[in-house]
Amino acid sequence: MPPPIAVVQMDGGRLQIRNPTSPEQPKGSAVATPVPPKKKKKGEHWREDKVGLLASMASVSDTDDPCPQIPTHYIDPERIPRLAQEIKSESKAAGREPAGDAVAPVDPQPVPEATGRYEPPELVVRSVVSTKQGVEVFGGLLAAAAWARGFYGSKRRVFLGDGSNANWGVWERHFSSFTPVVDFIHALAYVYGAAMAGGPFGEGWSRYVQWIEALWRGDVATVVSGLESRQQVLGMPEATDGETHPRVCVAEARCDFENQRGRMKYAEYRRAGLPITTSHVESTIKQMNHRVKGSEKFWSEPGAEAILQLRADLLSETAPLDDFWNPVVSSWAIYE
Repeated sequence: MPPPIAVVQMDGGRLQIRNPTSPEQPKGSAVATPVPPKKKKKGEHWREDKVGLLASMASVSDTDDPCPQIPTHYIDPERIPRLAQEIKSESKAAGREPAGDAVAPVDPQPVPEATGRYEPPELVVRSVVSTKQGVEVFGGLLAAAAWARGFYGSKRRVFLGDGSNANWGVWERHFSSFTPVVDFIHALAYVYGAAMAGGPFGEGWSRYVQWIEALWRGDVATVVSGLESRQQVLGMPEATDGETHPRVCVAEARCDFENQRGRMKYAEYRRAGLPITTSHVESTIKQMNHRVKGSEKFWSEPGAEAILQLRADLLSETAPLDDFWNPVVSSWAIYE
């Protein structure tokens, strides 16, 4: 039976792959062939693994936005710089860095009184898919798992991801009938980075609050308009500008929001009772990393693929390991 809400989320994790061992010296060789020392590159062992979460969720839909006012923790001047920096660090490691730098406030701004409380949909059952293979293979695995759980028959279907092109390529090929949603937290990091670019914290924070409140309402046009005005003040990017230059940061953010505006209708999603963040897949990646990631953990290519699939099955609440082992165990002969 299809779930009330079928949710598919995807993101990337990290693990280390060891270098292939050198071929052994032929027996009987008197002198070993000298091998010039290799200059190690920082981070050369790190690779990306793909993790997909398939979640059945429950919630009620409403004609009115259940939380029209942005929650206070999204406009907390002490919390948001740290959150934006964390998102930036994770995105940089995965090769998709949000614009701008997270600047700590010099003079903390007052936090407004809480005017709303957002209650996300309730997670019912999750299953996990993971691989180190390419995104094309991963997309097929994710779609097969969704079919197996009856997700395509659900009336409310949603696909969540950050702004990565790989995510939306998977959505377009396999989940185009699902409502596409850009993770609100990643969008927040882009808003913060662009708002802070090229000015003191106080001015940047005022811009951030204005833009993030508009984004919470799903009013991407106001955000884009604000970015265009800011671009006029800073000027268009020049050939000599680095990737962290304020002009570049604002231009990239403006392009991202223009391209993704159809996936940022957050008020509409809340009325439909849909999730707006990828928090569940991100917490699942942390559970995956607990097994596969570490400064002293290096995997072979086959070993990495095997442990990723095994860890994903173990974390799945649909008990895929039971489906595998029960027929095997039942075929064993029992001796007394």
